[in-house]
Amino acid sequence: MKPAHTSTQLMTNTEQQKTKDDMVLTDLYIYPVKSLGGIRVTEAVVEPRGLRHDRRWLIVDAQNRFMTQRQTTAMANLKVTPAYNGFLLSHQQRPELLPLYVPFEATPEKTLFVTVWDDMVFAWRARPECDEWLTEALGQPCKLVYMSDMVRRDTEPALNPEGQLVSFADAYPFLLIGQASLADLNGRLAEPVGMERFRPNLVFSGGEAFAEDNWDRFQIGELAFRAVRGCGRCVLTTINPATARKSPLGEPLRTLAAYRTEDGSAMFGQNVTSGSRGRLRVGELVAVASHKTPVA
Repeated sequence: MKPAHTSTQLMTNTEQQKTKDDMVLTDLYIYPVKSLGGIRVTEAVVEPRGLRHDRRWLIVDAQNRFMTQRQTTAMANLKVTPAYNGFLLSHQQRPELLPLYVPFEATPEKTLFVTVWDDMVFAWRARPECDEWLTEALGQPCKLVYMSDMVRRDTEPALNPEGQLVSFADAYPFLLIGQASLADLNGRLAEPVGMERFRPNLVFSGGEAFAEDNWDRFQIGELAFRAVRGCGRCVLTTINPATARKSPLGEPLRTLAAYRTEDGSAMFGQNVTSGSRGRLRVGELVAVASHKTPVA
């Protein structure tokens, strides 16, 4: 699928070289299981639903409804580490619970319908031992399911007429945050927080704080992206991933809300789509091709 074109054309590689001191992709993250920890990678493949292996697995409850740290804080205790052609799940507070290996992809032996927000899609079941491990780790009945390439789940149609797909992520295939934006926030906090609190896929250096708020079309290396809208943050950002405990002061959400509120939500980062297919690598140049039109 080709990205929509605007009157402002995307920059060529030659033009990018002229801005090599400005902005650079510094970090790439995939989150194999929705609402669990991420894996930092040096390169990743961009596919129709986002980065390859990003949020293709989902934990659901007994009613087949998606689970996140918003309601189940104990999920923050589950750590994700890379393994051959997959990843390991472990419990940071229960070393007696042996790590569980999960492949990046599942097989269609058993299927069921699951609910993610207002969407109902079919999913493939993981091995029974995965359900057993998660039920023991989280102390409630739950199942692990996988989204196959046959599933169609669209991003917001009103803002994405080109019909972009999304995995089990909340709404968009990519989340972009600038390091300068985090530095600005940390300068206002009594205790600084790490970028992992905000679960981005794409992190860049250079530029001013929150410069990404005004981006429309941009490139990373050879691939084209579109910043659709800001990301409203939730209580998940107040959970310390190292301890699985919520901030008693509601930070950093409280501080964000004090100076970054829009339509009742604390905003941090940009929801992004892409019509491109290819490989991203840390160190590639980020070049803005056009900016959002200011609302009159």
